[in-house]
Amino acid sequence: MRPFPVPTSYFSVALGTVALGLAWRHGAKVGHAPAWAGEAILALAGAVWVLLLLVFMAKMLRRRDALRLELQDLVACCFISLIPVTSLEIGIAVNPYAPGFAWALVLASLAGQLAFSMYRAAGLWRGLHTMAATTPVIYLPTVASSFASAGALGALGHSDWGLLFFGAGMFSWFSLESAILARLRTGPALAPAVRGIIGIQLAPAFVGGNAWLAVNGGQVDVFLLLLVGYGVLQLAFLMRLLPWVLEAGYAMSLWGFSFGLAAMASVGMHLVAAGQLVALGWMLWWLGSGLVAALWVGLLWLAVRGRLLVR
Repeated sequence: MRPFPVPTSYFSVALGTVALGLAWRHGAKVGHAPAWAGEAILALAGAVWVLLLLVFMAKMLRRRDALRLELQDLVACCFISLIPVTSLEIGIAVNPYAPGFAWALVLASLAGQLAFSMYRAAGLWRGLHTMAATTPVIYLPTVASSFASAGALGALGHSDWGLLFFGAGMFSWFSLESAILARLRTGPALAPAVRGIIGIQLAPAFVGGNAWLAVNGGQVDVFLLLLVGYGVLQLAFLMRLLPWVLEAGYAMSLWGFSFGLAAMASVGMHLVAAGQLVALGWMLWWLGSGLVAALWVGLLWLAVRGRLLVR
């Protein structure tokens, strides 16, 4: 069976981009970035999101065999959760312009992420998972989805409900972390072409940090600093592994870094605005922003060479 040319994992492009746009919007809010930059990044993210949604609907209608195969794959299946996660972030992005649409999108995405989490995560409690599939990708259906839900609800003014989702994401993270690290340490090495998914390991601390800021009123408190500390440690580990990750050159799997990098930039700007650990904040801001931009350069390079679509 011929592969579908656009895997669902490509939603990570829209997700990382919209998260970066929201970081730059916050930078403009606190007076450290031009307003047009964040809105331009968000417009780009919105266009990519719409395009990918149309492609996914085409897959549902015309290539159900490919969708069925994706659902049956223990790793590829997790990427489907990127659809509601990205949609939650888009909901935050459009809220200043169309609050009614934003609410509808957030509510639909909340329902979608919960339904898929029940299908994917709870379904594996029947002994269906494998050690080989225990990679950072399994954070997506429960951890990323819950933190994104908390962030969206907090941004739209419902911090109490957001706290419920924050708790779901945090405890899901804690329950999965040791299993994932045990597999990475003792299981077979990830194949070179997909090693970029290890970048998802950066996301829980910084995405969780953004979610916490959304539900606590934007306060840089002790708990946020604890999350930043763990996030910086994960960043150091991933920088150490970067030559190994890049052995196969640029691959779309590297977009696994994007959500964590964009969230890292946002957390960094919150540190700067609060006047706490300012030097670290600027480092996180520029490193996160610069590396997401580098991912876009790599994507355009693949497109020019005709290697962006799966053949």
